[in-house]
Amino acid sequence: MAETNKNLWAPWRMVYIRSLSDQDQGGCFLCRYAACPEQDATNHVIWRGPSCLTTFNTFPYSSGHLLVTPQAHLADIDDLDERTLHELMGQVKDAKRLLKEVVKAQGFNIGMNFGRCAGAGLPGHLHVHVVPRWEGDSNFMAVVGDVRIVSQSIDDLHAEMKRTAAEMGLPGIRV
Repeated sequence: MAETNKNLWAPWRMVYIRSLSDQDQGGCFLCRYAACPEQDATNHVIWRGPSCLTTFNTFPYSSGHLLVTPQAHLADIDDLDERTLHELMGQVKDAKRLLKEVVKAQGFNIGMNFGRCAGAGLPGHLHVHVVPRWEGDSNFMAVVGDVRIVSQSIDDLHAEMKRTAAEMGLPGIRV
């Protein structure tokens, strides 16, 4: 019997690996996003408020994986003033509503990781993961191969979510 090809290609992974060295050199990508609102389309920012912004995770667990973050480089939830905390949670709520509408998510994982030992890939800049989920989406690929299947490009989904957010009246701003 002929042996089948057992390679799983993930060419985006090298972009991720190289980005880690940029972060190690003080290049926090969330700070870059916060400082450059004119680059929101390129950075896939859905919306921003006075203190927080919502953007796509460039290396997602699933289609529509969003990050909600303060614009200030703050590491811990204890560092947030009440206004920023309120805005952050408002954007999380709006992100969840938007994902439910656009990608028809049936459930969500929403959470934060503090410290590398807890899984924080960017421990210096607090962010909330909003990950849409569907029945049956935890298949053998994630369990056996540590592989995730992302079914839609970030560019296409970003455009659809921006359009739908406007239609839903979701500015993502809560103060």
